[in-house]
Amino acid sequence: MSDLQAIDALLASASSDRTLLPPAQERRRLREGLNLTRAQLAQALKVSPSTVGGWEAGRDPSGEVREAYAYFLEGARTKLDATTAAAAASEAPDDKPAEAEQTADDTDVLAVAQPCVLCGQPARHQVEGFPQHLDPAECAPAPAPPVPAQAEKPAPRTVPRQSAPAGKPGRAAGGVKVVPVGRRLQAADAPDRIGSAVAAALAEHSGDVDAATAALVKRAIPDAMALLDHTRKGGRYDVVAHPWLPDILRKQTARGADQVWEARPKWSRPELPAGEHEITALDINGAYLSALKTHLPLGQLEHSTSDHHDRRRAGLHLITPPVWDHEMVLPNPVGNRDEGGPLWVTEPTLRLLLRVSGPKYGLCDPPQIHESWTSGATEGLLEKFRIALKDARDRAIADGDEVTLEYVKAMYSKFVSTLGESNYNRELYRTDWMHLIRSQAFANLWWKAHRAYDEGLLVVRAMGTDELHVAGDWRAVFPEGRGVTEVKVKDTYTVGADPNTAKRPPEGAS
Repeated sequence: MSDLQAIDALLASASSDRTLLPPAQERRRLREGLNLTRAQLAQALKVSPSTVGGWEAGRDPSGEVREAYAYFLEGARTKLDATTAAAAASEAPDDKPAEAEQTADDTDVLAVAQPCVLCGQPARHQVEGFPQHLDPAECAPAPAPPVPAQAEKPAPRTVPRQSAPAGKPGRAAGGVKVVPVGRRLQAADAPDRIGSAVAAALAEHSGDVDAATAALVKRAIPDAMALLDHTRKGGRYDVVAHPWLPDILRKQTARGADQVWEARPKWSRPELPAGEHEITALDINGAYLSALKTHLPLGQLEHSTSDHHDRRRAGLHLITPPVWDHEMVLPNPVGNRDEGGPLWVTEPTLRLLLRVSGPKYGLCDPPQIHESWTSGATEGLLEKFRIALKDARDRAIADGDEVTLEYVKAMYSKFVSTLGESNYNRELYRTDWMHLIRSQAFANLWWKAHRAYDEGLLVVRAMGTDELHVAGDWRAVFPEGRGVTEVKVKDTYTVGADPNTAKRPPEGAS
């Protein structure tokens, strides 16, 4: 009997994980039908919101959390079904008296009349705990008291309207006429520097789109600097245009590089599961434009040998990176690096490592900081500049204006690439900014790879700042489009049709 009891116990424990769950799309529909966010459900189940997202993308929970999740889904379905039935009943023709529609279970007779919850008049019945009339004819507000007869009604009072200024009918004195620009409003007479430049170039080249685009791209750097100066007017911080640079930011040779490692990813998954995989190469829109929002040092960099990271400062850090044990499924946050030992990384790379090594993710040990070159920092230094470019880009996409689109792209990409000691931009020498913005773009791509992995996609490749290869229903994870928060398809290909090709994606795939 003891053997049979052991088997019974084994079967009982195994059956708990076999709780049936609805399909992935149904799970999401049930949650959204109750207007619940992933975060709210995750808090109740004591998991992360991304875990709930993975379940809604097709992954299945196990153990006790599976039981709890199934209980929620069943309760959500019951609640939604009841709501649907009630809505259908309320829309049905009212061809029966109200008393006949009530059941003895949910209707009580009140000993003392109470105000009806619908009209406020005394009601003798209570339905589902709420006093109300059973006969709709009784459920009406009390008639208003009669108005005494008056010999003459006084004329209604009127508020005198302020006369509009001459030449501007309908506008109050001192008003500012505004027009929509992207998400924002701006004064109608505010200069649109980007739009004016495009219009002038098209006029100069008699409407020749190619010639106008080439001329605009050629002047993108000085125009970007002029736009930066315009957006910095009244700024809280002064920008040091030509600060003293530490040796780590100086090129080792005339055509060589400095000592800063930007953590550019060039990663391919070393092995795929057996079988055929349809892979999509996604293009991340406006990678450098989004990366303009990063913590930038304001003044000249100062040296320290502290092993503590001060989040109020930003710059460059000499660290020993942690061991990365997830190369099979995710790229290393410091990119592909052949040499071991300490290396100089940027602020975005250090913050990425500190975050993934924290208690929320626990993917690696914290990096060891040896020394730093930093200054007081802000994340909003280039925010107005970024928003002006983003709004112009959004308008160009909406209008199908490829001239403006190419012009804006050249402005932000050339701005970043010439921030160092470049002969093409002698107004602003901030090599540290160039490294930080580039690294922020790489960090943004890494987080997209992690999100894809966390949502149940197969992450296959990550390249540079704007290329991510995945297998699975990526549209359930990333919105598709041309906006900076969206992605678009760059390529699709199949791996694994031949068993000999299932080990590694093709090196030339893009």
